[in-house]
Amino acid sequence: MEPTSFSPGKSSSQFPALKQRTFALCLSGRVFTRRVALLAAAIFYALIPWSSLSAQQAPGSPAPATASGQAAGTASGPGAVQSAPKQTPALEDAPPPQTKRILEIIPNFRAISADEKLPPQTVKEKFVTCTEDSFDYSSIWIPAMLAGYSMATKATPEFGQGAVGYGRYLWHTAVDQTSENYMVEFVVPAITREDTRYYTLGRGGFLKRTGYALSRAVVTRSDSGKDVFNVSEVVGAGAAAGISNLYYPSRESSFGNTGKNWGIDVAVDGMAFVAKEFWPDINRKLFQRKKSSAVASH
Repeated sequence: MEPTSFSPGKSSSQFPALKQRTFALCLSGRVFTRRVALLAAAIFYALIPWSSLSAQQAPGSPAPATASGQAAGTASGPGAVQSAPKQTPALEDAPPPQTKRILEIIPNFRAISADEKLPPQTVKEKFVTCTEDSFDYSSIWIPAMLAGYSMATKATPEFGQGAVGYGRYLWHTAVDQTSENYMVEFVVPAITREDTRYYTLGRGGFLKRTGYALSRAVVTRSDSGKDVFNVSEVVGAGAAAGISNLYYPSRESSFGNTGKNWGIDVAVDGMAFVAKEFWPDINRKLFQRKKSSAVASH
């Protein structure tokens, strides 16, 4: 059943309490969707300190001893053949590489592995990357979850409930994501000649890497390789927040609400950079090692 709508022309004295409540819900409608994004990010980040601070075997530590008290990989006695000591692969010390998707359900096409050197990003590459972020099969999961949360909390009462209501929430959230992707990753950086890729730091302590990742929301590389103010992120997110006023109910189109959504978009993107920074470590420690152990057991 569709919720009752109120005409802007009605007197403000009619249904004052209900109108005030509806206005408040509408005003903060899209903030709910971003809050669930923050919650999902918090769960992801809970794994980061564990991943970053995991103990590693120090270089030069003795090899494990066998039952006879000898180091593994050695032999003694007449005619014994000395086997070469097992060496730790160089790749074990190198920063792990990025993957195209995080957990196979979150687009990660802009992330560049630590120490990887690339030529300047072309306008075509910017367009292709933002298109992948917007229309890859993995790009639907976040809007789908946010739409469900928004409907459950009745973030925008005008959208209603049920299958029809969910469809309205879903397409609004999907357009939000696509609009911001194209403004931040293609339109503005094509004009300002900025590199939209995230270059993983890959080394250093937890606080250092987190600070670096968060700073990428306001600092980026130019196409010439210099660090510059991230106009693409700041201006692009603001433009996307303004564009969203065209397809959301008019009660959400206030200047204050647009500014709030703008700030939240930049903050969420900053936390997304933190996820990109630590994802390779989490992937190697939690998933690749388990996979290697499973293969070894067979």
